[in-house]
Amino acid sequence: MLQKLPIGLQTFDKIRAEDYLYVDKTQYLYDLITLTGGYYFLSRPRRFGKSLTLSTLKAIFNGAKELFDGLWIQKHYDWEKSYPVVHLQMAKLDYQALGLDAALQRALHEAAAQYAIELTAPTLKTLFAELLEKLAATQGQVVLLVDEYDKPLIDYLDDIEQAKTNQQILKNFYSVIKDSDPYLRFLLITGVSKFSKVSIFSDLNNLLDISRHPRFATMLGYTQAELEHYFAERIEPLAQQKNLERDTLLEKIRHYYNGYRWDVDQPSLYNPYSILSFMETGRFHNFWFETGTPTFLIRLMRRDGLYDLSQLEVNGHSFISYDIEHLQAIPILFQTGYLTIKSEDEYGLYRLDYPNAEVKESLLQYLISDLRFENNAALNTPLVVHLHKAFQANDLERVITIIKSIFKKIPSHIFIKEAEAYYHSLIYLVFFYLGQYSEAEVNDSTGRIDCVVKTSTHIYIIEFKLGQSADAALKQIRDKNYAGAYLADPREKVLIGINFSSQEKTVDDWRFESLQ
Repeated sequence: MLQKLPIGLQTFDKIRAEDYLYVDKTQYLYDLITLTGGYYFLSRPRRFGKSLTLSTLKAIFNGAKELFDGLWIQKHYDWEKSYPVVHLQMAKLDYQALGLDAALQRALHEAAAQYAIELTAPTLKTLFAELLEKLAATQGQVVLLVDEYDKPLIDYLDDIEQAKTNQQILKNFYSVIKDSDPYLRFLLITGVSKFSKVSIFSDLNNLLDISRHPRFATMLGYTQAELEHYFAERIEPLAQQKNLERDTLLEKIRHYYNGYRWDVDQPSLYNPYSILSFMETGRFHNFWFETGTPTFLIRLMRRDGLYDLSQLEVNGHSFISYDIEHLQAIPILFQTGYLTIKSEDEYGLYRLDYPNAEVKESLLQYLISDLRFENNAALNTPLVVHLHKAFQANDLERVITIIKSIFKKIPSHIFIKEAEAYYHSLIYLVFFYLGQYSEAEVNDSTGRIDCVVKTSTHIYIIEFKLGQSADAALKQIRDKNYAGAYLADPREKVLIGINFSSQEKTVDDWRFESLQ
């Protein structure tokens, strides 16, 4: 009988007690526990297993050996000693109603009550110090686990003043740890983002960031080997159901969901939530993306004119952390999972790109919607699919009609003010998105856009102009010999010149000619 899939479950005790599937990561946790130091920071995108990791560590330090039957750590860990655990889950604090200081104080009192300890200190900082000292005195050295440390900051990125207030509260709170070394056995702080160390953790000189540590690069997420091992009993029936060979299905799963990487020398990873959801439903769907709409990120990308996330080259310092007062899109996109590391060259430059088709397709939908003033991002997929079908049918009239519709909802006063930016960005994104369905390439350089779309029978070479003419666009295709690269291809070549009117906010002229 197949084990149940723990979709959305983050409590290790429940997963094990109720026989849900668990991908064994306990050897990594053993290594983490037994390394010297014992103070760690880890950032990973949402739904990547951070909360489950902390819950598993809590069970280990509580000495719950019976929950680890059949897992690697059971035969290797010393279960004779247990430790008191303070597990702070920032997402569960009612800081929006109480304020962060009061919410943290309440959480500390609740943690103390679990061990029959009464706290009397008057401030958050002294209360935290009192909890650690009294726990250590009565129960032994303390294990401190902090889940989603950055939630009180991320929730207020639209309100920088409140975010800065919360940042200062957190900085004062964590400063207690520096002088609590005698009372602490282990510390792990997790979050989605890595704000600059000086802003929150400046006093924690011994906090080791393992977010990109090679030894722990695959501690969260599923590797290809883990996917094929733990889901073997589901993969074969799914392949039969979809009338695919097993290897073909695995390649399709890999294309759609694999690709996250935090170290270039380690295997790429799957987001657990997407894989669990796919295995449950058998549908290729944007599961992870649906659990959180990146509204703030979209605004940042628009502010920076950052629409092409493929093949970005950056140095290592530019995407590791960021300052809350000087938010930059690339480090946030990397840390939140919309970009990942693809390679590193001999000069220390990293190439970043979309991790997989799920993220690429979903983010393109939202970017296009933002520019089109279309509230429903899902409507962009039918638009691009219709464009794909029109090219497949060699229906150029339909192609032009769809291109015209792209700009329909943009308010005229906004478009007139930013005509060139809208024109370039939207055309580029739509044809880049078309590459998910057709063999399409789009290039954007100063003052022009050119595109190639290939079907089984035709190769369309397209030049877009703004405020000029279709004849000028066709002339450029001929003068630059864009078709030259495809002359050996037997498919019919079609040159298309399209001119866009900034005054009319639509295509006002287009021409095509065939090369036999």
